[in-house]
Amino acid sequence: MRVGVVTDVREFPEARRPAYRLWIDFGSLGVKRSSAQITRHYRPEDLIGRRVVAVVNFPPKPIGPFVSEVLVLGAYDEVGEVILLHPDAPVAPGARIG
Repeated sequence: MRVGVVTDVREFPEARRPAYRLWIDFGSLGVKRSSAQITRHYRPEDLIGRRVVAVVNFPPKPIGPFVSEVLVLGAYDEVGEVILLHPDAPVAPGARIG
């Protein structure tokens, strides 16, 4: 697991459930893509620059016309919607989770 910084967010109308396509900078690992069903609590403009925690060693997974390369982590709230995990203090993109 690594910390990344969201650099771009786009709507994902082809997804079965409402989702965003994310581009996340992981420093020396490069920019990776992810699909995330987080539209209930987050607007695209609020995600740009946000640090997130993601699993980076899964094989790429096609989701419709998009390939998701990492899994962004979150916890489910009381109605089953995802709340993103993030570090409490700034850390460098690509920082390992201990």
